[in-house]
Amino acid sequence: MLKSVKVRDYMTTNLIVFYPETELFEAINRLLKNSISGAPVVDGKGRLVGMLSEVDCLKSILSGSYYDYESLGGTVSEYMTTAVDVVESDQDILSVSERFIKERRRRFPVVEDGKLVGQISRKDVLRAVKDFVSPDQFVHKSA
Repeated sequence: MLKSVKVRDYMTTNLIVFYPETELFEAINRLLKNSISGAPVVDGKGRLVGMLSEVDCLKSILSGSYYDYESLGGTVSEYMTTAVDVVESDQDILSVSERFIKERRRRFPVVEDGKLVGQISRKDVLRAVKDFVSPDQFVHKSA
């Protein structure tokens, strides 16, 4: 039955996104404020052009010299990852689960015709499983 469940049915659509021209420290502040480890980067037409992660931010800090604070900063486009693995909204949950395991990922951006429409995480898949199995299976049974 889960084979018929599509990513679009469980993906998160209310996302924090950045634009390539977003100042890096503004992006870092938004990551911290929202307690997230990364966010998609889109262009003015909503097309996914990259991802900015905590690791990308750390790389930006390390790329400046240790005491040269004036060289820190820049824009998201300078540090984002541009090779982004995505899933399509009409993919089934099971095929995405296989990718989570195989590729050791926590989440994937979801696109339709190149435009970002959401994000699917491992927790979203677990939520789908919970919706399709007996509620008794999620109740702790003591011995």
